Amino acid sequence: MKNPVQPNPGKKTKNTEPKKSFSNYIFGAILLFLAITFLYSLISGDGTEKKVSSLSDVAHSVSVGEVKSILVSGNDLTVTKTDDTILNAKKESEASLSETFASLGVPADKVAAVNIEIKSESGLGYFLLNILPIVLPVLVLVIFIWILSRRASGAGMQAFSFGQSKAKITDPNDKNNRVTFKDVAGAKEAKEELKEIVDFLKNPKKFLEIGARIPKGVLLTGAPGTGKTLLARAVAGEAGVPFFHLSGSEFVEMFVGVGASRVRDLFELAKKAAPAIIFVDEIDAVGRVRGSGYGGGNDEREQTLNQILVEMDGFEPNEKVIVMAATNRPDVLDPALLRPGRFDRRVMLDLPDRNDREEILTIHSHKKPLGEDVNIRVIAERTPGFSGADLFSLMNEGAILAAREDRKKVTQYDLLRAIEKVMMGPERKSHLLSPAEKKITAYHEAGHAVLASVLHYADPVHKVSIVARGRAGGYTLKLPLEERKLQSKNEFLDDIVVSLGGYVAEKMIFGDITTGPSNDLQVATNLARAMVTRWGMSDAIGPIALESDGGRTMFGQGVEDKDYSEKVGSLIDGEVEKIIKDSHERAKEELSKHKKVLDAIAIKLMEVETLEQDEYNAVLVANGIIPKKAETIPVGA
Repeated sequence: MKNPVQPNPGKKTKNTEPKKSFSNYIFGAILLFLAITFLYSLISGDGTEKKVSSLSDVAHSVSVGEVKSILVSGNDLTVTKTDDTILNAKKESEASLSETFASLGVPADKVAAVNIEIKSESGLGYFLLNILPIVLPVLVLVIFIWILSRRASGAGMQAFSFGQSKAKITDPNDKNNRVTFKDVAGAKEAKEELKEIVDFLKNPKKFLEIGARIPKGVLLTGAPGTGKTLLARAVAGEAGVPFFHLSGSEFVEMFVGVGASRVRDLFELAKKAAPAIIFVDEIDAVGRVRGSGYGGGNDEREQTLNQILVEMDGFEPNEKVIVMAATNRPDVLDPALLRPGRFDRRVMLDLPDRNDREEILTIHSHKKPLGEDVNIRVIAERTPGFSGADLFSLMNEGAILAAREDRKKVTQYDLLRAIEKVMMGPERKSHLLSPAEKKITAYHEAGHAVLASVLHYADPVHKVSIVARGRAGGYTLKLPLEERKLQSKNEFLDDIVVSLGGYVAEKMIFGDITTGPSNDLQVATNLARAMVTRWGMSDAIGPIALESDGGRTMFGQGVEDKDYSEKVGSLIDGEVEKIIKDSHERAKEELSKHKKVLDAIAIKLMEVETLEQDEYNAVLVANGIIPKKAETIPVGA
């Protein structure tokens, strides 16, 4: 499995808006109330101050015949006199206007001579002027209380949702984000294993009629970046079923029993949506061996694991729910999790070989305009040990380099530079060396390159550079001519000699050593120790495995459980020292014999800083050394 995992479309993003304080809500509510009050004042009046006359003055004007008309609007009176002046007055709300004038002694004939018009109050105006002043404050208060209650439920009431599953669900009908086996290059054996799962989800009757039971759990294991998650999504995409995806760490919270509750909720959701696939990424977060002390003795984690075991045991063949999980550390999982009936099928995903890498690079280049000079096969040959995620990053970095230089197509040169960027990091062009440091670095890298070229079992040199990249002040790029799964003792010994080439060259040329070979010495020492303690490549110790590839980590350092005595430990140290000393003498002997080509390569590096394979081989040929070809490299010891 080679392609990196695509982002989950069902994943919800958290709101990054800062939470408002309680005082902010109070201040906002006051501003809202003032704004509504101002708006109401505008609606209820015309903005001009009106002078109100007394009702007795109006009655006197009517008695003397000075009033032409009266407009009655509720309790408001608008009086128009014969000289067209207007008076405003208020009448009694309990009595009609005629009764009021009669009580004030106005003759009936005078009242009859006045044109009285009644304006009825109804509709929106009646609502705004009479009901809104009562309803509006209540409405503002209700909204304010609702905002505060939502605030409280968001902060304190979310504890009630802790036990619910946080799985992201991928809809099988989402064509834009659907992944199938066609999108997964390489991993032919893994895809063949998983095709049975797809067939069962599509047609379970065929298996049940013959009495076959499909595995309930499938465990995907492999190095990081080999595409375990993507392959699980491809199974769901091929089968066209819902895909429940979450990480093992999402089960466990600080509250006791939350993890087990989430497991129950997840399996209930999957059973309702059956046929479905549950995928638990990094299951070693909750599936470690119980009672071993790993994870700080977290009892909550063990309860979560117990609930997973119970749920998987409760599956029936006709439930059509498949549990898939992925991990980089299958060796730390609890045996109860791996027994038949639970995760009883394991699918191993290896790093891609040359052909697989070519297929993966082809898939990742579909949406990238490539130049006419791009040769995907050459890129695949130059990337041994790259995972699917590394290859995705390589193609992406190549496109970024082309875009940075304002070019419309990705060239072969961009991809070759991207290989080194993914392996060692970006170039540090600002890291300028003094003339003395430049000379030391040139001889250091020349020492590595010369030994790689003259030793029979070392890989050939593809590039030598003294330009700083990542944490390295310079580098020598060696790549094998053929893919290999096994490595012999002689190949390891030559690798150790090449690692010591920089150290020996500095000491031989300058009579002193710098901090430059520090990483080389670590690599050489670790390789020599592994030969003695893991691979049985020591004549004194013999074919005994004294240390494992795993071990614990403490303060960033590996901690091994030593199952051997102090005497054997002393013997191991002696053998490691012997290997390093013998390799040091070999490196010194070879560099002394080929000092002429060492000087030539160092001088050339000081001039041009970087030597590609053709340029480097030209220097070798000029000094009587034949570059390595595939047929000249011995196979095995």
